[in-house]
Amino acid sequence: MTSYAASYSGPSSADYLATPAYSTVDLGSVYSVASGYQGVPYVYGGATPAGFDCSGLVMYVYAQFGISLPHSSTGQGAAGTRIPVSEAQPGDLVIMDGHDGFYAGNGNILHAPYEGASVRVQPIWTSFYYIVRLGT
Repeated sequence: MTSYAASYSGPSSADYLATPAYSTVDLGSVYSVASGYQGVPYVYGGATPAGFDCSGLVMYVYAQFGISLPHSSTGQGAAGTRIPVSEAQPGDLVIMDGHDGFYAGNGNILHAPYEGASVRVQPIWTSFYYIVRLGT
């Protein structure tokens, strides 16, 4: 199996945490950055644009805004404030059992779904999720 991580030489989450690319957290900007990673392959444990798993994508995007998150969907869900689904905005987190991603509007999620797929937007497929807002 090819190691995608070896093919990426840009900034890591830690680099962005030390020097954030963005000075303020704005949900629209968060979603815009996240959507730029559509098409990146899913890689278990991945946390760079060479390949992401679900929480690696969230961790990497929010690091660019100076927000440190664990590489865990459960930990990321605990890092913010739960809000009603009716108040969700693109850039908020969709937290499921063992999975997370960015709310994409209109009942959709932007996420790194599973091995063999790439970062994409698709309809949220379960009613068992909640929304978390970070940094605003």
